[in-house]
Amino acid sequence: MIHSTPSAHPPHRTRRTRLARRLAPLAACGLVCAAALPTALADGASSGETPAAALPAAHTKGTGGDAAFDVLVFSKTAGFRHDSIEDGVAALRALGAEHGFSVTATEDSAAFTPENLARYEVVSFLSTTGDVLNDAQQAAFEGWINDGGGYVGIHAAADTEYDWEWYSGLAGALFHSHPHIQPATIDVEDRAHDATAHLGDTWERTDEWYDYRTNPRDSARVLASLDESSYTGGQMGDHPIAWCKEYDGGRAFYTGGGHTSESFTEPDFVRHLLGGIRWAAGETQADCRPETGYRPLFDGSGTDGWSQAGPGSFVLGEDGTLTTEGGMGMLWYEAEEFASYSLKLDWRLDGDDNSGVFVGFPASDDPWSAVHNGYEVQIDATDAPERTTGAVYTFQSADIEARDAALNPPGEWNTYELRVEGERLRIFLNGVLINDFTNTDPARSLTQGHIGLQNHGAEDTVSFRNVRVLELP
Repeated sequence: MIHSTPSAHPPHRTRRTRLARRLAPLAACGLVCAAALPTALADGASSGETPAAALPAAHTKGTGGDAAFDVLVFSKTAGFRHDSIEDGVAALRALGAEHGFSVTATEDSAAFTPENLARYEVVSFLSTTGDVLNDAQQAAFEGWINDGGGYVGIHAAADTEYDWEWYSGLAGALFHSHPHIQPATIDVEDRAHDATAHLGDTWERTDEWYDYRTNPRDSARVLASLDESSYTGGQMGDHPIAWCKEYDGGRAFYTGGGHTSESFTEPDFVRHLLGGIRWAAGETQADCRPETGYRPLFDGSGTDGWSQAGPGSFVLGEDGTLTTEGGMGMLWYEAEEFASYSLKLDWRLDGDDNSGVFVGFPASDDPWSAVHNGYEVQIDATDAPERTTGAVYTFQSADIEARDAALNPPGEWNTYELRVEGERLRIFLNGVLINDFTNTDPARSLTQGHIGLQNHGAEDTVSFRNVRVLELP
């Protein structure tokens, strides 16, 4: 800122319950509470099946700060069986041990009852193949997703249940064919989602690369796609390989990697899985709405078209991130004004820091012109409501409950969509509408103007990525 019908299924831990647990005071037992290890981890089994009806035992809060949650890993195969399944189970168990969530592994379809599924926040289909659930089990799984469950599909999860239309929608796309195992280049399209935020613009790895029967881009947020020029045999053209979506009351994440055993010892791939699991569990937030038609204003390669107004600057890092330095000033997009548009950008706070995004102001080398003639969408979670993240600064607070539920903490990336149509400004945080503002001040207008990013001062460190715009009719 610049100062001047009721479900027939038993209840389980829905996203709202998870949020309350995440925010619950920890003072009663300090930061870490003593607890037993999960049965699935304590018994020393590497990949053996645990009883489907076994309750996950109490477990310790993870070192990463997440509230504990429970994951069911399902790896039944009715077709081809991947040798890497056991390695995948072992990797997921290790992630659970390190990050404080329980992992129960099974190949028993009898685990899919309303009562048993209610014990888990996440169900991961790990290279399942063929028809693995009967009608009653399918109904139980659908009901669990309806109640807010999170699905994580890995590799051959897309080679599963071809005759179950609902599952096809959940997975996002089903397997068509693949060439031989070979290296390929992956283009990372979304570097705000926890599954891909640790990656660069491209990701080089070796795997078996699926072609899919349909393209999920119109129904899911594509996180990464294959560069078909980097390997032989790809047949899709536009070739998504990892994506996320809200689906039928729950969340769905899929990655096409994981054919090889080596995948599950690759740090970047294992971190990719962790991010997908955390998002599916509701432990981190992301904008997983489909996204097409945007063009970049800042893509990490340079700041052509941008101009610094006022003191301070932005530093362009090797990872394609713009980070504030000093202030108080503003980096504004001088090359173009916008009228009716959707502006999206990713941002991250280091700590209790301060910044904002300005819209609807005239061209000027004076940052105060944006203050007096435009509007600032605030980034700062510790001020008064009308001056905190999601607020139209000093004019209108965000919906605080919706904002808090959608907000990732300092150190994690968030995504804004600022949707300007006429004098109306809608603010979405990680895909959730948190503010709906209409300008009535005759001295200001949102119908035409520039956009800018604020560098607030030497005490504030805020980073930005992937600034893009879509002109609206």
